Amino acid sequence: MKKSIGVFDSGMGGVTLLAELLRALPREHFIYLGDSLNAPYGEKTPEEVTALTEKAVEALLEKGVKMVVIACNTATSAAARRVREKYDIPIIGMEPAIKPALLSNKGGQIAVMATEMTLKLDKFNFLIERFKGKGKILKIPAPKLVKLVEEGITEGPLVQDYLKTLFMAYDLEKIESVVLGCTHFLYCEPSIQSFFNHGVKIFDGHQGTVNHVIDLLEAYDLLEARGPGGYEIINSKSEAMKKQSRILLDHYLAMKR
Repeated sequence: MKKSIGVFDSGMGGVTLLAELLRALPREHFIYLGDSLNAPYGEKTPEEVTALTEKAVEALLEKGVKMVVIACNTATSAAARRVREKYDIPIIGMEPAIKPALLSNKGGQIAVMATEMTLKLDKFNFLIERFKGKGKILKIPAPKLVKLVEEGITEGPLVQDYLKTLFMAYDLEKIESVVLGCTHFLYCEPSIQSFFNHGVKIFDGHQGTVNHVIDLLEAYDLLEARGPGGYEIINSKSEAMKKQSRILLDHYLAMKR
């Protein structure tokens, strides 16, 4: 078979999902496309994000991928339905892990950190409406955190000061859990956890996405049986961003050991 799985993100954030996929599917080969040239997507219009997503999917199709995973909540919200209708391969998106956060909620507030577009679009609000009454949702748009991660800043004073700005209007003690609704934010998970010194639960959509990838590979008989697996990283901005993506990949894998 020997066809790769394409993984696409608006920048380097989706490398966190790439790491989880590499661990779960060691025999598969992945091509990761980070569109850092156009990051962050959360500040663009849905039409712009859809056009960029279509361009990324086409670039991966030119490399002969058998599946595309959109490792970007914003692109999923704005464009997943459109690209599934347009291209004849399995295309998987991501969504914030609101459902597990709400179902495990014991009465506290749930802070959903994401881009402004993810928080505004119908897909997100449908999820909230579906589980209405199971907990209070706080919408926390965090565009600067995407930019910090793209610059390789995942911890330290700049991150902590930004978190203080984001949550200054809220009583931190009432927040029970935090949903990381952007793959970029997972690099900052230790910083976010330490910011809430009472120990919040943190949720992300990675495991659900990995499970979905495995299910579809099996359903379409696309699982690679022999390997040896591996990955290639492409970045629309520069070779330096490719190098930084590899550094972040190693950092995330070490963080999760």
